[in-house]
Parts: sequence; structure tokens; C-alpha cells
Amino acid sequence: MDARPDMPRAHASTGLVLAIVLTSPALASAGSQTTPEDLTGALQQISGVRMHQMVGELSAPAFRGRQSGTDQDLQSARYVAEQFRTLSLREGGDTDLPSTTSPNRFAMTVPVPVTWISDRPRLVVSTDRDTLRAQHGTDFLSMLDSPAVKVTAPLVFVGYGISDPARGLDEYAGIDVRNRIVMFLRGKPDRYPMPVSQAEKERLARERGAVAYLTVTGPVIGDYEARRGLTGKPNGAYSRTNGDLPLPGGWISTELGEKILAAQGRSLRDSQDLLNRDLRPQSYAMTAQATLVWESTHETGILYNVLGLMPGRDGPGENTIVIGAHRDHLGSQGPLLFPGADDNASGTAVILEVARVLAGLGITPKRSLLFISFSGEEQGLIGSRLYVSRPTRPLDKTTAMINIDHAGVGNGRLTVGVTGLEKERARAAGEAARLADHLDLFGFFPGGDHVPFKEAGVPTVTVVTSGRHPDFHQPTDTTDKVQPALLESVARYVLALVWSLAYE
Repeated sequence: MDARPDMPRAHASTGLVLAIVLTSPALASAGSQTTPEDLTGALQQISGVRMHQMVGELSAPAFRGRQSGTDQDLQSARYVAEQFRTLSLREGGDTDLPSTTSPNRFAMTVPVPVTWISDRPRLVVSTDRDTLRAQHGTDFLSMLDSPAVKVTAPLVFVGYGISDPARGLDEYAGIDVRNRIVMFLRGKPDRYPMPVSQAEKERLARERGAVAYLTVTGPVIGDYEARRGLTGKPNGAYSRTNGDLPLPGGWISTELGEKILAAQGRSLRDSQDLLNRDLRPQSYAMTAQATLVWESTHETGILYNVLGLMPGRDGPGENTIVIGAHRDHLGSQGPLLFPGADDNASGTAVILEVARVLAGLGITPKRSLLFISFSGEEQGLIGSRLYVSRPTRPLDKTTAMINIDHAGVGNGRLTVGVTGLEKERARAAGEAARLADHLDLFGFFPGGDHVPFKEAGVPTVTVVTSGRHPDFHQPTDTTDKVQPALLESVARYVLALVWSLAYE
């Protein structure tokens, strides 16, 4: 999940949905009355230890970081499907899941791009003072969809990399970046009113003739970003150019960015402060030059969403609650593996655990429950946007979409973002789960697979663990950092919320 408020809402894209439509004879024949004791019993069955084990399995080296469109993404889709099968649920669709021995059928197959950074990336910056040889993974990371590059060119600092004369900020005005490498800050100035995406910045640099770019996290980090754990480390990220081959680029650390500007007699912090305060461009051509070298391979793969349905008493075509979490992460790039334990094997384990408990109750919910394991979230919400564009259940009868992301690391509290539903309902679910004193309730939570649903008019609830996530999009996002007690709290809260929406 990319929860930074300055990041874009991705455009609609195509992908594959692997649809496992699940029905249960036991649920279909069960009684319909529920009591508070039923919910209490269900909550007691939640196991943080079991979920932690699933996180470990999904973030193991065999899955290679579950990059969308790869064989490992397919393997993780099978993993989720098998978890649903252990609940004795039946599946349905149109196309077989490749290489399975099961007679179950699946649907909606469309290719998606896959990029492999296939050689150890190299970045060297030469200044008047020194030659800075950047360490891959510590000082910089190549963008995960970057084309191959072998270039040496002068550097140009372009502030935040924004060109918007109508709103008084054009950081390319009077600056020639042709055959140069541009360096810009991530995000946007505090006073600039419009969202600005990484893809937009990359497009502007490309159209103006730059041969590559470097993104740097500025030393000034807002309160919201600090709470989410944003640090000066380089992040693994995609350019998100919606099918166009992007400009070669990398993400550098705050420390490296400061060193580069210091060699010019400038300060990265001062430049960022001036931009934030006055929207006054700080762009200039440097005397430094950079060398970027790496290989990359571009292939075509298949993206998989996995859908599991528990039908309710309302019947087909009637009200549905969607419970979703993305399964994909950043894969392996060059020598680095991004395990994605907290992001988002943790959320995947939560939806599987909630499905396990509810499927075993023998109680038919009033409203149907549709569990969705999305892929493609890291590449611009591809899977969730695909589902919203081709839903298997009517969106106008989708009562709510609950999204779980980053569910295993934090300070013991839960951040819950609510749109289209009364916050009192979200608060009451916390009380039912005995977590009322651990909830931080907010409105719309930017970034994540709930966004396409919200844009389509579906009420949404987003659940993440509060506090810092210091290993966000880092190779250090490993299972040992994930806390079973937090997984248990999130699952208890989600189950209580689903209960109030679908069973009462």
C-alpha cells in the first residue's frame, strides 16, 4: 500500500482476475439467527500465531516477493486458492488456473507488463569535491520498471519537478534539461494545491529532453508521513506510466541528495523549505554529473486476483460486503529481494483468517461476503481497478468494501479510514472487538485498493496498523518484524465490523 497523500490515483488498467466463486452447503443450510455469544465465540477463534505463520509462508524466498505478472504471483494465487479450498468451499468460473490438477474453473485473462532489473545497478556522482559511489539498496534503488540505462550526463536540480505556470509554479522555466539527468524531490510543496504523481514528474522530464532522473526524499517530512514511517531511505517504487516505457530513473537517499547539493554550495533542506514556504523555484544546473548503469528485461505476464464468495440470505445479485487485501509486492530486483511481509502478506493473512473463522460458524450471513486477494496494487491498483470495471457482484448493491494493508507492524493502535459509512459503526465494531481504546478513526485514507471502490461510490473502510512502518518498500520488510498480536487485533476488528455489516 502506498499511503502517501501526494501519490496519484492510478488510471484504469487491465489485468487478469482469477475468480474463485465459493459456495458452501453448510452455510446455505445453516440457521440465520445470531446472538452476541456467536460473535464472542468467533472472535475467540482468531489466532495471531496462525496468521504469522501464513505471513512467513507468503514472504518466504520461494515466492520471490510476489511481483505481479510473475510465476511467483501465480504461485501465491494458488496459495490463497488452496486456503479457501481447505474450508470445503466450491469454486466456479470459465478458465482453468494454469498447471493445477483441480477441476475448478477460473476467468478473465489479460497480459500485464513485468520488468526485471537483471544486473547490479550502479550510480556514481562526480562533483568538484569528490566522487560519490552510491551503494545499491542503501544509497539508491533503481525504479522497478526502469528501462536499461548506460549514461553519463550533467545533473540539473528542478526542485519538486513541477511545471504548472497557471498556479504560479514552473520549476522548468528558463532551465535547459536536454541531455541532462534531472534530480527532483518526491512529493510536492505544502502550499501547492494539486496532487502530483511520480509518473507526471517522469513525463515532464522526458518531454523536456532529459535522459534520466533521480528522485530524492527531502529532509523535511510532514507529520502524516512521519506517522506512516517515511524515512530518508530510497524506496522501491514504480514510475507508473500506464504502459509507456518510462525514463530511466532511480530513488536516492536523503543523505546522498544532501551530499550532492552540498558540493554545489547548496542545501537540500533550505531548498525544500523555500519551496514549501514561498513556491519559489530553486532550479539550477549543477557542475556535477552522474553515471547510471543497469540492465533490465521487459516481459509480459499474467496478473491474478483471487475471489472467494460466501453467499448470504439475500441471494444472488443482492447486497455484498467486499473484504480485500493486496497480495503482490515488489519482487526481486537485481540482487535484492523484497519479501513484503508487512506489505502485504499481513493483510492477506488477515482476510484468510477471517474467512476461516466465518466459514466455520455454520451461520449464513444476511449479506454475501466476497473475499478478494488483489494483485497489482503496487503497480497502480491494477487489480482493484479491474474488479471495479468488471465486478462480479453489482457495485450499486455492494454495501461496503473493507481493505486491509500493513497489518503487522506499528505501535499497537489501529488506523481506520471511513468513507460513506457512519464512523459510529466503525467505532462500535472496535468496542465489540474490545479494541475501542486502540482505534484512531479518520476519513478518506489516500492510497490502496479501496480507492477505486470509493471512486465508484461504494462505502469503504481501510484498516492499517498505526505508527511507523520503517521497512516500507525495503528488502528488510521481513516476517520477524511482524507482530502476531497486531495481526490478531486487526483480524478481530475486521471480523467484528463484518459481523455488524453482514450478520446483524
